[in-house]
Amino acid sequence: MTRRVLRSPTGLAGAVVVALLVLGALVSLVWTPFDPTLVDPASTWLPPLSGGHLLGTDGSGRDLASQLLAGARVTAFTAATATVVAAVVGVGLAVLAAVPRHGGEVVAHLIDVLVALPTLLLAMVLAAVYGGSVWTAVVAIGIGTGVNVARVARAEMTSVLGADYVLAAEVAGAGTGRIVRRHVLPNVAPVLVVQLSLVLALAVLAEAALSYLGFGTPPPTPSWGRMLQDLQQYVTVHPLVVVWPGCAIAVVVLGFTLLGDALRDAIDPRMRLPGQAAPAVEVLP
Repeated sequence: MTRRVLRSPTGLAGAVVVALLVLGALVSLVWTPFDPTLVDPASTWLPPLSGGHLLGTDGSGRDLASQLLAGARVTAFTAATATVVAAVVGVGLAVLAAVPRHGGEVVAHLIDVLVALPTLLLAMVLAAVYGGSVWTAVVAIGIGTGVNVARVARAEMTSVLGADYVLAAEVAGAGTGRIVRRHVLPNVAPVLVVQLSLVLALAVLAEAALSYLGFGTPPPTPSWGRMLQDLQQYVTVHPLVVVWPGCAIAVVVLGFTLLGDALRDAIDPRMRLPGQAAPAVEVLP
């Protein structure tokens, strides 16, 4: 599957963008050109490639390139952690909704209700109770996107649970836990992989939006969303400074989206080009 993803132009482009994000986040752990939180009144609004500042400085004299690198660390951590939360929430709710003996219809209606709950509203409630932080954004994004994963996964799990080999396993005395582990989860894993890859893109955008509104990463920790919020008032005087964080958000979201599309094309036999043989589908015993 990895080869098919990388052979696709969209998959290769998405993989490169994601690799650059991870590389930037790792590099920022040990090195940045300048201290991203250092205020230098003597170096305010420097243009790019001046005074050793690759992308210039903001109104407080902070190096923009260093802030972008440090912001990549926050973005990568939030996206990855929120996706893990979304996977736990989505799979858990989907299993409860798909298995009738666990009150499936009630959980299915609960999923429909939670889907209508905006991530931003949830983040505002959590921020009012616990204060704005990275973990507030992680929990809000994870739950908000996890219920959408649950809705998709529930339909796939319901289809698998109606298969003959699952019915045979039930007749043979297999318990619910064994059926879910051995039959349901392996067969819906491709769908979950695609859904979670798209959650990564949504998490990047949501983290930037929450930080922009003050419900995400608190200062002085650099964040792409808060960089936009801090610099937007100077867009008519120094328009270039808002280009860097804006482009970083757009490119990373596009990268995750392209990677998710490539994964879908590689996993789903129906998306293969005419004349290409579809991979054999193994039915788990």
